Amino acid sequence: MKKLNLKKAQPLIRIAIEEDLGRGDMTSGLFFKDNAIAKANIISREEIVVCGMDIAREILRHYDKKLKLKVNINDGQSAHVGSRLASIEGPLRSMLSAERVLLNFIQRLSGIATTTAKYVRSIQGTKAKIYDTRKTMPGWRILEKYAVRCGGGHNHRLGLYDGILIKDNHLAQLGQNFPPKLRRIIIEARKLKGVKFVAVEVDHVDHQLNHVLKIPGIDIILLDNMGQWQLKHAVEMRDDMCGKNKKPLLEASGNITLSSVSAIAQCGIDRIAVGAITHSARAVDIGLDR
Repeated sequence: MKKLNLKKAQPLIRIAIEEDLGRGDMTSGLFFKDNAIAKANIISREEIVVCGMDIAREILRHYDKKLKLKVNINDGQSAHVGSRLASIEGPLRSMLSAERVLLNFIQRLSGIATTTAKYVRSIQGTKAKIYDTRKTMPGWRILEKYAVRCGGGHNHRLGLYDGILIKDNHLAQLGQNFPPKLRRIIIEARKLKGVKFVAVEVDHVDHQLNHVLKIPGIDIILLDNMGQWQLKHAVEMRDDMCGKNKKPLLEASGNITLSSVSAIAQCGIDRIAVGAITHSARAVDIGLDR
């Protein structure tokens, strides 16, 4: 699993601390006049997949370099109700000041990892893989896509800059006789540096897919908001036209839920893009107990 680049998370950490700490922790200042040393445990209060331990350590460092984190359950591992994810030891005043920001991060990220893992488990036994989307919280994309990886999912493009995705609104500009124009655009797309893939979205199997499959240089065809019979038809069409190569890859997207993802995977497609694993993931219940 690709590790998290902590440097890219630094601006978000600083913003979170600034908005919460402001001029200082007034309440803790009333109670703790000295630097009494204490120990506390980060506890999971439900079944989760852990994510955010490195972020937690970095947050503590920003508050007080004397705060030390000992991790018991690493990112990507499962935890049960009552599991001690990690322990914190150091100045109590600083620890309590950092508590909310620290928990906000690991609850959100563990929620995404946990949600992703549920989707991944639902499609076990098929060849499909779960992918995220760009439907992320502003500023959180690097962290949320890392959480998806912790849950066993895969990352789609990071932004508009590292992948070509020709959507329906793009195709509409080409008019009804789009194949020749699209072919020329794909040729230009293949020349761009730093592009991970070239993908084209189709809304109709019979009216679009048969034309798109004939255009070389396309890595992924996005099948948007299609029912199971359409997805199966698309797989059959791809296999018939492209043979054993099984490329381009076929990706389903659009309103995919936990209750529908298994049936979609069984249609034989290669990828399933699920916006819900980031934009609708619930923050899990994690607490700091002394």
